[in-house]
Amino acid sequence: MCVRSFAQNFYMPAEDLEHEGTWLQWPHQYEYGLTYRNRLDATWVAMTSALSGSEKVHVIAYNSAEQTRITNLLISANVSLTNVDFKIHQTNDVWVRDNGPIFVRDSGGNLNIEDWGFNGWGGDYNYDLCDPIPSNVANALSLPVLDLNETMVLEGGSFEVDGSGVLLATKSSILTQTNSGGALAIRNPGMTQLQAETLITQYIGATKIIWLDGFLGPDDITDAHIDGFAKFANDSTLVTMNNEDLIYWGLSSNDIAILYASTNTSDVAYSIVHLPLTQNNVVTTYGYNLGYKGSYCNYYMANNVVLVPNYNDPNDAAANAIIQELHPGRTVVGIDCRNLYENGGMVHCVTQQQPTASPSIGICDHSKDDLKIEQNFPNPFNQSTTINLTLASNSNVEVSIYDALGQLVSIPIVSSFPIGVHALTLSADDLPNGFYTYVVIVNHSVLSGRMIVSK
Repeated sequence: MCVRSFAQNFYMPAEDLEHEGTWLQWPHQYEYGLTYRNRLDATWVAMTSALSGSEKVHVIAYNSAEQTRITNLLISANVSLTNVDFKIHQTNDVWVRDNGPIFVRDSGGNLNIEDWGFNGWGGDYNYDLCDPIPSNVANALSLPVLDLNETMVLEGGSFEVDGSGVLLATKSSILTQTNSGGALAIRNPGMTQLQAETLITQYIGATKIIWLDGFLGPDDITDAHIDGFAKFANDSTLVTMNNEDLIYWGLSSNDIAILYASTNTSDVAYSIVHLPLTQNNVVTTYGYNLGYKGSYCNYYMANNVVLVPNYNDPNDAAANAIIQELHPGRTVVGIDCRNLYENGGMVHCVTQQQPTASPSIGICDHSKDDLKIEQNFPNPFNQSTTINLTLASNSNVEVSIYDALGQLVSIPIVSSFPIGVHALTLSADDLPNGFYTYVVIVNHSVLSGRMIVSK
């Protein structure tokens, strides 16, 4: 089959889809000293322990001596090393969500790594060692790398995707600007919002971008990363805080109104779930009162677990329970991040997902072992897309397309196919931009997958 090229070449899979593994940059002594490192080790041990039961944990260690030290820490904590591997690369810090690899799929569904520019959150911190990490990882994994360093500065924590074409972000953490007090966020000097949107559409796969103004530091060195106060639990649910807590966090009333009114690519409003802030100001494990409350929105969805920032606070249990209800197929694990929070981040900030090598689709009926369907490609697409179907016997095949509201938007196509592999082509001629579900019925088995139309 000849796959046509089109403007939107890449898309970032949703965090809640199946992972091959999770990437961590382990704390070390070479930038901020031994005390800094020692106060954070326990958090990384806890994350590795929770994650390694259902996916790989890829640890970036500063050097071989650090690898040995980390290995001993994990063994002492009875953490199995079966799913833990190491890559030796020097780093400045631990925030792999921001400086690390962004895994995306191309139009054929193949994994690529995007190496966006990283400048230490506008030049506030050293970044020369962290900046090359995406390319280093791509080389280690033998994956294609897209060098976007000279194209745009983009930190992974500055945006959230719903997996169905929507991206949520703050202007303050992406576009260079000055606030009324003269504070400057230097990310992409001279770049317009339209230019940023064009790049985000092409390389992240967003067909709809929801912008909040955000706010500039100094209280938040990230200049209001979205993952501190809002997160997509899935493609229909947005997790955030109540109005009072968002004001406490620093958002304007206009931003709050936009956030609460957010809709998907079909303009259907998200279900909004509110998480509390901590009841009290966060106090580190060594007794230092930070003077401000902690967020639970900065959680991380892995294959079988959800890592939730915990603070030894009365509201830990309430937040964990809400998140557990949101993710019934995963087990919530509270991660003590009090010392990490002192340094400006939480669990999501220090994790980065690596999707499986091949796209996964939702299977409605597993009863047929002699039937196989592959993810449509290209996806997203603007003209047509193809589904490969493998049949073990002569079969009747019916294909239907539904929009995000569950409404049938195409006349079902019914055909008879002999045993073998067949390519089913779907056209976007009559479909507006948006998220769709295709349903394939083979005899009495039903299979489905998600696709995105972008013209």
